[in-house]
Amino acid sequence: MSPEPLLQIQGLVKRFGGFRALDGVSFHLNPGEVLGLVGPNGSGKTTCINVICGLYAPDGGSVRYDGRSIGGQKSHHLVKTGINRTFQSPKPFLSLTVRENVEVAAHNGNPRAGFDVDALLALLELDRYAARPAAELNSAQQKTLDLARAMATEPRLLLVDELAAGLNPAELSRMADRLRALADGGMALLVVEHLMGFIDKVTDRVVVMAAGKEFFGGTLADATRDPEVIRVFLGGGHHG
Repeated sequence: MSPEPLLQIQGLVKRFGGFRALDGVSFHLNPGEVLGLVGPNGSGKTTCINVICGLYAPDGGSVRYDGRSIGGQKSHHLVKTGINRTFQSPKPFLSLTVRENVEVAAHNGNPRAGFDVDALLALLELDRYAARPAAELNSAQQKTLDLARAMATEPRLLLVDELAAGLNPAELSRMADRLRALADGGMALLVVEHLMGFIDKVTDRVVVMAAGKEFFGGTLADATRDPEVIRVFLGGGHHG
């Protein structure tokens, strides 16, 4: 373990007009750890990922990665420092093949010399589709391709936004195993998800958010016994 967290979020604020989507969020993430970000719809989970990855600039607080302040830096720069993400709705280059999609991602990242695209495709069971246009993939396969594109940049920090949505039980189990294997290899993962079974299998601990703030941090087992967590989920329009 690093003596300092790989990711340190302190008092993070993001406003959209008069609305505070993030209202002072704080948490940390260590190398080799999977942290779940959970909470009702509208609690700020995806906004938090969007700020960390550089899609949005923060309006207050700090985002520190590997000991450096990165708040407001652009996504394409952060990819080269080792931060990447998946999206709720994957947007591959539909006319390119699966292999070409991963090659483009690898080119835009900072992979080591000799990075093996074919090995990555085989690892994620996409090798049989390598020559197919991405447009021919089903939803689960496109989500897996989205993960492959993120992994092709060899991130140290991977932000995973509702990767499990729409997957069947067998696909969910395989995806959970893949994410755990990445953490076992030393990668830090921040996982936004509504499916508690998936969160339970993947995460080391969770941060529970509501109305742009974090109000619980600990294991999912402890969270499910916390009266305040139960109140927020049952009363806050949580689905899933």
